[in-house]
Amino acid sequence: MTTDTATVDIAIIGGGIAGLWLLNRLCNDGYNAILFEQGDLGGAQTIASQGMIHGGIKYALGGALTGASEAIADMPDHWRRCLEGKGDVDLQQAQVLSEHFYMWSTQSITSKVTSFFASKLTRGRVDDVSKAERPAVFQDNAFKGNLYKLVDLVLDVPSVVAALRDNYQGRIFSIDWQHSEFSQKADGSVDTLVASDGENSVTLSANQFVFTAGEGNEQLCSLLSINKPAMQRRPLKQVLVKHHYPHSLYAHCMGGNPSPRLTISSHATEDGKNVWYLGGDLATEGVALDDDALIEKAKDELNDLFPWLDFNGSEWAVLYVDRAEPKQKGLIKPDKAFAETAKSCSNVIISWPTKLTLAPNMTDEVCDILKQQNVSASHGEIPAAFNDFKKPAIGTPCWETLFK
Repeated sequence: MTTDTATVDIAIIGGGIAGLWLLNRLCNDGYNAILFEQGDLGGAQTIASQGMIHGGIKYALGGALTGASEAIADMPDHWRRCLEGKGDVDLQQAQVLSEHFYMWSTQSITSKVTSFFASKLTRGRVDDVSKAERPAVFQDNAFKGNLYKLVDLVLDVPSVVAALRDNYQGRIFSIDWQHSEFSQKADGSVDTLVASDGENSVTLSANQFVFTAGEGNEQLCSLLSINKPAMQRRPLKQVLVKHHYPHSLYAHCMGGNPSPRLTISSHATEDGKNVWYLGGDLATEGVALDDDALIEKAKDELNDLFPWLDFNGSEWAVLYVDRAEPKQKGLIKPDKAFAETAKSCSNVIISWPTKLTLAPNMTDEVCDILKQQNVSASHGEIPAAFNDFKKPAIGTPCWETLFK
């Protein structure tokens, strides 16, 4: 295998929402940036997302806007600008599943919820919903709770990945880590990356390398003996139910905890059926249960919350997801997106968006570091050395793979 050479401003490693958003932003700003992905684009955490672009209200159910909710308050508007072609990246080709996310309460906690949503904390971010405006699932007279409409929206994640890929497809390449390796200078910084797709090889120099590989950041850091920043994993077990009910639902159910009791998003499958993808406390607490027990709990939840719907004959599946994030004391949920220069490797930035919604925020963090380090944009062309490199495909969503 012959090896060519190439030089770029920025090399991004990891092709989920974080890496793709960053690539688009950097290229828009004139950086000669390229991206490597070892599997499918969006094929891990990104494709497992429910597609919610939320402004933090779901984190404020305890009655106060926390750091987490304040950090993402602008995100729905930010993403909407991008969907209109007026933002920092172009998402005009992405599909919107719902312009709103709903939040409902059961009758038992209605007074607490009514008081909170009447407060100034939620003004302009939450609206009451009249019975005539309710989604179909809440039109039944058996529904006795309160329903609210949030400014949040829901996107079809595969279409978001496709839109970001298509904007700069010529700058995205497959990488085979069995045949690729870094070399380092005496001070620990990266000298070159010998990048291979299994058939072609290029010795690459870059002013900065940015790791956006989610859980894969841990392995990438180990290749360079980087110990800080460290990573944590917070697991989820999400239940999917494939059923014959024709109407979509995008909603949080509020329970007794500050987090949603149940979060539901809907996804149409290739065979014309609907899948409800279940998150919230069911998914976080479900980690302690085996799959069969978790599915039984999910059935009980849906039967309790929607006694007027018939889920007999539905198909059920469980998806295990490890949320990869910067390590926190007590393994708590991070408040914001994260990007930081590696302590022992001055030209490597380690980053995690921590959630789909915060990909723009993570990109801002990376761009701030580049400015601080005086990494300028060269407006260079795509290196010809990568002309024959393979291209990664887009990941297949779990609601298609789990029911085959």
